[in-house]
Amino acid sequence: MEWITAENVIAVGTALVGVLVTLAVVWIDRFSPQRKRLGYRVQLNTPLHREENRDSEVMTVREGQVVGMAAPANGSTLVLLRIENDRELDISSEDYGASTEPHGLKITFGERTVQGVVATIPAGWDSVRDDLERTPTLGREGNAVLVPKVALERGQYFKLLVQLSGGVADRDVKIDGSLQGGTIRRNRSTTPDEKPPRFSPTARNVTVVLTACVVALAAIIVREQTPPPIGCARGTLTVTGSTAFAPALREAARQYEKDCEGSTVTVDVHGSTAGIRELAQAGAEGEAVIALSDGRKPGGFPELRENMVAVSLFTLVVNDGIPVDDLALDQIRRVYRGEIRNWGELVPGVDQPVLLVSRDANSGTRQVFQRRVLDRNEPANSSQDCRTSDDPESKVIRCELDSTEQVLATVAKLPGAVGYAELRATEGRKGLHRISVDGRRAAVDELGESPYPYREIEYAYTWGPPPADSLTAGFLAYLRSGRGQDVISAHGHLPCATPKGLKVCGEG
Repeated sequence: MEWITAENVIAVGTALVGVLVTLAVVWIDRFSPQRKRLGYRVQLNTPLHREENRDSEVMTVREGQVVGMAAPANGSTLVLLRIENDRELDISSEDYGASTEPHGLKITFGERTVQGVVATIPAGWDSVRDDLERTPTLGREGNAVLVPKVALERGQYFKLLVQLSGGVADRDVKIDGSLQGGTIRRNRSTTPDEKPPRFSPTARNVTVVLTACVVALAAIIVREQTPPPIGCARGTLTVTGSTAFAPALREAARQYEKDCEGSTVTVDVHGSTAGIRELAQAGAEGEAVIALSDGRKPGGFPELRENMVAVSLFTLVVNDGIPVDDLALDQIRRVYRGEIRNWGELVPGVDQPVLLVSRDANSGTRQVFQRRVLDRNEPANSSQDCRTSDDPESKVIRCELDSTEQVLATVAKLPGAVGYAELRATEGRKGLHRISVDGRRAAVDELGESPYPYREIEYAYTWGPPPADSLTAGFLAYLRSGRGQDVISAHGHLPCATPKGLKVCGEG
């Protein structure tokens, strides 16, 4: 399966991890039974030193309860404990287990003797103060502090300041006791003034996982910024046929090879009719060939399958020495029938013989001109140099050339010359200019609105229907969509697959 690549597996796996983690957290948060939890943490653990010549007691804290604080001796230690309800459910005095009866909790400090303990409660939490003062009250016994059964609502806490006979490690501070429907656990130690974390551990873990998923997906997207074109395939392909469509084909082939590693598309054009014949021969031998034709193929090739690709515009051009910008359709036909042999018959004051510069018989541009403009075949060739007639019986001087480039160069060079070419090929040419037909100019943006005659559909022919996974099918799909359409439009053609192109191509 072609989609199973390293990037795709990582992308799908990363997305699944993100989705599963999110669903798990939602389930735990919404549907999992909540448990009560009593947390404790060591916030201060520091030694005390008694000053000489002073015998003082530790000050009593009025907002809490003091039990026998002794005068500090060298080696004594103060430990500050915070006891807190860090879950959503309230803890009542009945929730404490019987293991530490009659008290709720027993806090031990290793081998150290508890010399005194003070409880402090934030102002306003009278119920917590009452529980600490209720019998059995806060007390000490050897190395332990005995804590009453204190009810704590969500977020409530109290602190115990304990004086010990010596130093103690934080890990040796332990709480004995149990909580029905809940747990007692040590929390991360913080300083007395440290603010609670902005995120809960669960929220923080989920954020980390989802962030990692997003980063992984972003890395894959950045690595492959632009998706390959539709139908990207490997192999070799020859594209032949229309010389008018050749510039667009060459650029499309370069872009396709760039996007599709392992593909080679060679553009070798010799005219529409020659391209059809080449396809018929190569296709019968199993070679991959596409032939572009200006208009439909001639008869006699039943194995070939056609695909409409674009609409191409063509134009007549005349040497700059002839001051004419527009000719009626009838005037053009009379010129090519040899009835008008001097431009002076059309342009008063101009005495210049008409020289017809045409394409050879294989040219699709010529066939379109004959079909769409002349409504008949051009007259016979009568000149080799396009200047003088080699046939004394010919009414007009007419030559045939092999390419659009030769036609344009010859028209620009010879006074009185007239010819025809694909519209885009005439842009920026010196020595010649375009001719409108019946007052209608060749313009892509006017296709479908103007009855300008010199236009034709570009057909792509293949030897039968190509396999869906072949380079032939892939390159055809590329020409008809996406980047291929952009290339065709940039070269002055109207893609058939666009909304406007569908209408024009459907009209034929």
